[in-house]
Amino acid sequence: MPKAKVDGVEVEFEAGMNVLQVAELAGKEIPRFCYHERLSIAGNCRMCLVEVKPGPPKPQASCALPAAEGQEIFTDTPMVKKARHGVMEFLLINHPLDCPICDQGGECDLQDQAMGYGRDDSRYAENKRAVEEKFMGPLIKTVMTRCIQCTRCVRFITEVAGVPEIGLISRGEDVEITTYLDRAVTSELSANVIDLCPVGALTSKPYAFNARPWELKKTESVDVMDALGSAIRVDSRGSAVLRVLPRVNEEINEEWISDKTRYAVDGLSRQRLDQPYIRENGRLRPATWTEALDTVASRLKAAKPDKVGVIAGDLQDAESMKAALDLFRGMGVASTDCRQDGMVLGDGPRESWLFNSSLIGIEDADVVLLVGTNPRLEAPVLNARLRKRWIQGALKIGVIGEQADLTYSYDYLGAGAQSLAGLSRQRNDFMKALKDAKAPAIIVGAGALNRPDSAAVLKAAAGLAKSFGMSWNVLHTAASRVGGLDLGFVPAAGGKTAAEMVAKGGADVLFLMGADEIDLSATKAFVVYMGTHGDAGAHRADVILPGAAYTEKNGFYVNTEGRVQQGVRAVFPKGDAKEDWAILRALSERMGAKLPYDSLDQLRSRLFADHPTFGRIDYVAGPAAAASLDLGRLGAAGDVAETAFASPVRSFHLTNAIARASVTMAECAALVSGAAKIAAE
Repeated sequence: MPKAKVDGVEVEFEAGMNVLQVAELAGKEIPRFCYHERLSIAGNCRMCLVEVKPGPPKPQASCALPAAEGQEIFTDTPMVKKARHGVMEFLLINHPLDCPICDQGGECDLQDQAMGYGRDDSRYAENKRAVEEKFMGPLIKTVMTRCIQCTRCVRFITEVAGVPEIGLISRGEDVEITTYLDRAVTSELSANVIDLCPVGALTSKPYAFNARPWELKKTESVDVMDALGSAIRVDSRGSAVLRVLPRVNEEINEEWISDKTRYAVDGLSRQRLDQPYIRENGRLRPATWTEALDTVASRLKAAKPDKVGVIAGDLQDAESMKAALDLFRGMGVASTDCRQDGMVLGDGPRESWLFNSSLIGIEDADVVLLVGTNPRLEAPVLNARLRKRWIQGALKIGVIGEQADLTYSYDYLGAGAQSLAGLSRQRNDFMKALKDAKAPAIIVGAGALNRPDSAAVLKAAAGLAKSFGMSWNVLHTAASRVGGLDLGFVPAAGGKTAAEMVAKGGADVLFLMGADEIDLSATKAFVVYMGTHGDAGAHRADVILPGAAYTEKNGFYVNTEGRVQQGVRAVFPKGDAKEDWAILRALSERMGAKLPYDSLDQLRSRLFADHPTFGRIDYVAGPAAAASLDLGRLGAAGDVAETAFASPVRSFHLTNAIARASVTMAECAALVSGAAKIAAE
């Protein structure tokens, strides 16, 4: 490996690194505004100046200068310090210096670096330049007079998000950052530009003037808005969650999160269920916990076990599903299901429902076939990974399903299951690339697995994957799905599926655990709803048991790749609401079948004993474990329908009860709907 000296210390580095990276290997901090390790190099802020020998006798931008064997790099010479002072002075010439009213205050790169590397005065007394604010949608607030034209936002939207709607116009003193035709940014990852902005030019519009960073309690947790389990930080003050920010996790979300993950949190304080309710004479009335639990217990005792159904929703933690299984299976109830969308998977080996390549491992694929999925809506961060691989020119993508804008080019191979079944007989560029591929992968989405012919579709997809040696990957949309399947939260022998439970005459008592995405119009059953929001399930419920949202409880979630992740409580449940497992534990006492645990730790011990995979937190088996998966045994023979695959996510911003309660998400959904209408016209 080549070597260079940084302030007299010899450092080995990888070929292709720049001087800034080499200096950081030596432990030297280099100030920067425009440089970001996940974006292309712009080299336009000039804050990262260093002195390099051999080279011209002047400071050089370390981010744009390739490191070379034998270089001597100096980061703290008088020349470097003077140059940085000058650059900072220039950057502050037109900056409004309004830190007391700026939402970036306290976590601002410009503040920090002005203190560390700037002058203590300015020699410029001229009038400052003023720039009009720009409209970037309901999420991004702009104060463009603060902008230093680092172009991080432009490069992120263009390179990572793949929606080039922010750009730089004019020249010289008149240069400005703006959106295309002053329209809102439509990317599902748009608000990441707020984190990237090193000054207060782009800040969070919903969070504006709400709090200062030093007022907030910061809790590291995981996201449940999709099945990726992105690493997040929940910032709260008192009983309110004020914002969600991304944490760096290279294996899952790098340092990005979707707009829904970031901004659906205002739904945590709206339309909340904060006390039990009982329906009397067609109307819900407030009740005590004793009344509500006694009512539920009496109904369950009166019903036959084969007439009781339990459906787990998309946001449930593993502990609550384990407690529900222990309680209801102990009563002889066989009708339990965590697949309210009717997904066919759940009976085979664990690898049959996992994203076996792993999220970071998909970057090693050279050919990817997407079947019945729209990753841009179902998992935007994963879609950014696919785009990242595609930009490198090393990935060919084929799509069977909806013909949507995925932010990268692909070969469209058909709309539905018949195209999938006949794919191996096609002669086209994609099939040629698939035959020659060294690391092909198939990604099967919920849109292909929640249909009446899903067993046959699954067999066709698995057969194709086996024929071409493709890595088997299932992209789920629900945070609770893999955990539920790992627990066996599917119908036992003689049990009914979720669709059969809600059919007419399917059940006398339905116990819904946050299940809001299933049609209850046909059932005449007595409905018990344990959940957090006054959504569809609560509207139909006869008894409501208020539960805790994901920010209000400690719980395990298993993401689409099979990684067990730990959600951490940031605030306490609202009002009289309780954690879900505790509600089930209290109900078990009234049923005369007391569950054998009195604390979350005891429940987890039981969970680990019965299901050892939950004890391996943050572990992914990956492709090695999937090698033993017999794809030929997945699915069942049968005819496939001519209907096209359709993604289950029709409105990205409104996929669950929390998001539907969010005012911010409603604004975003209305904006997208309006944009789609304009485009159609």
